[in-house]
Amino acid sequence: MIVVWINGAFGAGKTTTARELIDLIPNSTLFDPELIGTGLAQLLPAKRLAEVGDFQDLPIWRRLVVDTAAAMLSELGGVLVVPMTLLRQEYRDEIFGGLASRRIAVRHVVLAPAETILRERIAGREVPPDLPDGEIRVRQWSYDQIEPYRAALAGWLTADAHPVDNGTLTPYETAVRVAEAVTSGSAPVCDIVQTPEPTSETVAAGVLLFDELDRVLLVDPTYKAGWEFPGGVVESGEAPARAGIREVAEETGIRLTDVPRLLVVDWEPPVPPGYGGLRLLYDGGRLGGGEARQLVLPGPELRDWRFVTEKEAATLLPPIRYERLRWALRARERGTALYLEAGVPQG
Repeated sequence: MIVVWINGAFGAGKTTTARELIDLIPNSTLFDPELIGTGLAQLLPAKRLAEVGDFQDLPIWRRLVVDTAAAMLSELGGVLVVPMTLLRQEYRDEIFGGLASRRIAVRHVVLAPAETILRERIAGREVPPDLPDGEIRVRQWSYDQIEPYRAALAGWLTADAHPVDNGTLTPYETAVRVAEAVTSGSAPVCDIVQTPEPTSETVAAGVLLFDELDRVLLVDPTYKAGWEFPGGVVESGEAPARAGIREVAEETGIRLTDVPRLLVVDWEPPVPPGYGGLRLLYDGGRLGGGEARQLVLPGPELRDWRFVTEKEAATLLPPIRYERLRWALRARERGTALYLEAGVPQG
C-alpha cells in the first residue's frame, strides 16, 4: 500500500495535478484531506474551532487523515494520491509516522513553482461567489501562507520531499513528472521508522541520561509529535531495565554497562483511540564529555537530541511526560523510587 503525498503552497496546483495523476498511476484513488476539515467544521463546537487557526491544528484532523487513508487503502488497495499542503514538520511526523505504523509507505512530492508564478495563480484563482467577502479573505489567506511555505522549503521540506518545478507546466505535464518520479524511485519512500501501533496497554521503559551540568537528554522522534526520553516499548519476555538499555544503544549509540536504577513507575491512563499502560523511568547516570560527543542518532527514528534543564524540558515535553520527568528528578535527588498515576504521586 502506497500514499503519494503531493505537497506545496496554496495555488501550486496540487489538486488539479492529483486529478490527472490518478489516470496515470494504475489502481490509484484520490483522497483530499480537506474534506475531513470541512466535515469537522460542521461537527465540532464553534468554541473548539475558534481555538485553532487552521483545521490542521486539530489533533482529531491529523488522526482522521491517517485513519481514513488506512481505511481507504484497506478497502481499495493500490495507491492513494493525497493533495495537501503540509508545512509544519511536527504534523508531517505525526501523519507520516501514523501511516508508517500501518505499514503504508509514503512517497512525498512537493510542487515548487517560482514565487512570482505562485502569486499570479493565487490572483487568478476562482473563489465561490456565495462566500461573503470570499475573494478578499481567501486570496489574502493564500498569500499569508507563502512565507511559511518558503521557510519550510528552505528547511525540512526540501530534504524530505522530491521537488517538481511546475511553474511552466500544465497540470497534465506536472502529473507526468510526478508519475515518473514515483515509478522510477527518484521520489523515494520516506525514511521514517515503522513503529506498529499498540493494540493493548503497553509497558515502556525510558532512561534519563545526564551531562556534566546535570542536564537531562531528550530526543526528538521523527514518527510522533513531541520530545521524548531515550527508550521504548518493552518487548515480550524482555526485562524492562534491559529494554531501556537496548533502546538507548539503538537510539543514541551509547552502551550502558550497568543496570540503571528505577526512578518512577507511572500508570498512564488510556486516551481513546490510544492505549495507556505502565511507563518506567530509570537513572542512566551522568555521561562524560567524550560519551556525549559520541551520540549518534539513526535518521529514520530520531531527528535531534539535546541536553536541557528541567525548566527547558517543560517547553519541549508534552505535559504528562514533563510531570513524569519532574517527579523522576525528585526521586533521583532523594535516592528513592516513586509510584505515579497519570503523573501524580500516590501514597
